[in-house]
Amino acid sequence: MDRTNANYEVMSDEAGRPIKTWTVGVPFEDEAKKQLRNLRGLPFIHKWIAAMPDVHRGYGATVGSVVPTVGAVVPAAVGVDIGCGMIAVRTTLRADQLPDSLRGVRSAIEAAVPHGRTDNGGRNDRGAWKDSPATHTGAWARLAEGYARIVAKHPRIGRGPELAHLGTLGTGNHFIELCVDESDGVWLMLHSGSRGVGNRIGSHFIELAKQDMERFFIRLPDADLAYLPEGTEHFDDYVFAVSWAQDFAAMNRELMLHSAVEALKASGELPPFELSESAVNCHHNYISREHHFGKNCFVTRKGAVRAREGDMGIIPGSMGARSYIVRGKGNADAFHSCSHGAGRAMSREAAKKRFTLEDHEKATAGVECRKDVDVIDETPAAYKSIDAVMAAQADLVEVVHTLKQVVCVKG
Repeated sequence: MDRTNANYEVMSDEAGRPIKTWTVGVPFEDEAKKQLRNLRGLPFIHKWIAAMPDVHRGYGATVGSVVPTVGAVVPAAVGVDIGCGMIAVRTTLRADQLPDSLRGVRSAIEAAVPHGRTDNGGRNDRGAWKDSPATHTGAWARLAEGYARIVAKHPRIGRGPELAHLGTLGTGNHFIELCVDESDGVWLMLHSGSRGVGNRIGSHFIELAKQDMERFFIRLPDADLAYLPEGTEHFDDYVFAVSWAQDFAAMNRELMLHSAVEALKASGELPPFELSESAVNCHHNYISREHHFGKNCFVTRKGAVRAREGDMGIIPGSMGARSYIVRGKGNADAFHSCSHGAGRAMSREAAKKRFTLEDHEKATAGVECRKDVDVIDETPAAYKSIDAVMAAQADLVEVVHTLKQVVCVKG
């Protein structure tokens, strides 16, 4: 690893394109480095790969990676949580207007937004709508034509819920939070993606890419690097489907935000309030057509946010840490990107083995949230230090607001 300046380091050799890493002062495990080295050997990487300070090993491809390509895309580099991202909005509420007990606030949000997963995702799944609200069916009407086009060519993608998941949270690291900023303003912030339908799209095209590699007799160091060459039918179908899933994800967040706001207004727990700023709604698992270093290319961000000069973004911490509303600085070396959060410091299984319920309760003191064994894998110590992550990307973004959660709803 070569240090080129105070901001990033470069992993380079003769095997492929360089990897520029914004990881000074942040742990960067060997397994993630190996994944990135495998990825950079692909012949269609444009210039280099950028690794954000929250980089860590992922399923299929590295989380916290920014991968510019010309002439092909790698479906696993996006993953199966297509369009996963954040939305946040400031309210007119002040911190001193919040009740002493926030249990009722949390309950109101939980009642308004389906979350979690039960019945193995079947008919009685509490994480899906049994009867979608009229606002959600109206939103689905704007997505239905594109979905029908996808399913007509790839029927497997249609075997599961779509409308029933629109406006729902999911599980894992997805959350809805009430936060207080540096000026005691109250924010609503949430994290989710394209739910089951995005998972089916991602999984389907990852498998098609692997089949195409076999058909074309292309040998790769990792099967998850399977790619779709531009000009092929599967490439065109994937680009359309992934774009549709990103639209679904953005709509999903907007609908949940609306449901949460309306529930809080009707809860009796808070004084009357309005929204005081436009919502920031940004993806961090997605593909975008962009222009960098003289070429039009596809930029795949898996666990990274676009941060062009002036772009507003959201970088959340863990359940017990600060989060940030940021403004992009348009750093060209990072392909105008920044991190999507703190990034995991260990696997979910490792966290469950290492931390106790008492550890989790101490780490989330002062936050109205779940404090049970089923969320140990999301405990704050399972993540990297958000302070170190922010320090490592000072040349990528500037902090506009610093948020601290007081309520956290998990699936």
